Formats: sequence, structure tokens, C-alpha cells
Amino acid sequence: MSAVEGAEPAHKRGTALLQGVPGRRRLVAEVLIVLGLSLGASAAYSIVDILNLLTQPTALSQQTATLNASQSPRPTFDLIYQLMGIFFALVPVALACWLLWRVARPHLGRLGIDFTRAGRDAAQGFALALVIGAGGIGVYLGGRALGITVNVVPTALDAYWWTVPVLILSAVRAALQEEVIVIGYLFARLRDLGWGRWQIILSTSVLRGSYHLYQGIGAFVGNFLMGMLFGWLYNRYGRLLPFVIAHTLIDAAIFVGYPWAATAFPALF
Repeated sequence: MSAVEGAEPAHKRGTALLQGVPGRRRLVAEVLIVLGLSLGASAAYSIVDILNLLTQPTALSQQTATLNASQSPRPTFDLIYQLMGIFFALVPVALACWLLWRVARPHLGRLGIDFTRAGRDAAQGFALALVIGAGGIGVYLGGRALGITVNVVPTALDAYWWTVPVLILSAVRAALQEEVIVIGYLFARLRDLGWGRWQIILSTSVLRGSYHLYQGIGAFVGNFLMGMLFGWLYNRYGRLLPFVIAHTLIDAAIFVGYPWAATAFPALF
């Protein structure tokens, strides 16, 4: 058997391919810093949010969470604030990519971001979007029926010329922030720390569910299941782009399509 035939995918080789990987303590500190600047902070706030929501006199199902809210009554400044929010939310993503870029070769190829299979990655992303999108709607409606999910308003932006482009950028931001950090970065770094496959999949799925708790218990369950599927697929195939594409498509469809859906199906929203 040749060396190529016997080789493992790059994303499963642990630290063997890395040059200058920090020691264990520095790795732990690095992970905590990245999470503290990004989704770990979001998870902490969401846990406090759900405790606040559950202790309100109003039933959970009667409360509302707005995802894309206006930041100013003045359109120009609202646009500036929206773009600034998107940009600065992506800074921890850039940090995570840089931390892996500087120690791994072929750089971000370790995450399956190398565009060598762009067509196949796009097709898989579309397929995942259909499956996860349909399942997500079912989980949301089920959570609403059970009273464990708040009324989620995907956008409350006024209708300006820039509204749809900003909502699409917001979808891209969410996809990059969640998939690059939760799947790409954490899978790489937790493997470097010696974590096992299912330890990583379960822990990252719990994290994914946790930072959605502000939407209710149903959102935690749905996103936990999504994390389990994404984690299992990433561990098996090592390609990150399909998840980024799928997440972008799902969020863009929800954000942009919400005003129409709310008008067409008022009983559901």
C-alpha cells in the first residue's frame, strides 16, 4: 500500500502535521479567549436570558426574540451600525483562522476550506440547507406548540434599499461565525488537546444549543441536533464549506422571507 493510500484525511491527523503548536496550557487559554470573544460569551448571555425569560410572569411562548433589530431611527446611521456589527462579529472568526493558519499546512486546508471541491461543496450545502431548513421549521413549530419556544422575529428592520443586502450579509456573518469557530476551529483545537471524536461532537453541539437559548428550550434542542449532524459529517468528511453554505442559505431564506411569511401565515408568527 502506498503512503497516499494509507494516509488519513488532514483534519484527522491531530498534531502530526503541525509546526509550532502551543503547549496544552496555552491551547486551553487560546480556546477560552476565542470563545470569550465570540460564541462562548453569547452562550453565557443566552443562559442568563433563558433564566430571565423563565422567571417572568408572562409565559415563555408569549415572549419575543428579535434577531435583526433596527439600531437607529435614521436610515443612514442604522446602516452604519448594522455594517459595523457584522464586521466586528467577524473579527473573532479572523482570529480563529489566523491561529490555525500560522501553525498548520496547508493552512486552512486543515478545515476543508480550500475550494478544491467548490462544486461538490455547494451541492452538499444546498442539500443540507433543505434537510436542516425543513427540520428546523418543524422543531420551531413544535416548540411553539409545546410552549417552550419564544416567538422569534428574524428581522424588524424597516424596508430600505439596503435592507435585503444587510440581511444577506447578516446570514453570511452568522454562518461564518458559527461554523468556522464551532466546527472548524474547535474541532481542530480540541483534537490537539487529545479529545475524542464524540467528546468533541457532543461538547460543540451543547455549545451551539446554548447560545440559542435566548430563543427558548426548543431552540436549544433543534440547534443541538443540528450540531450533532454537522459534527458527525465534518468528522467523517472534513469539509467545512458545505456547512457554511447551508447555514448561509437557511438564514438568508429566513431573514429575507420572514416579512412575506408573516403576512401569508399570520397564525404561525
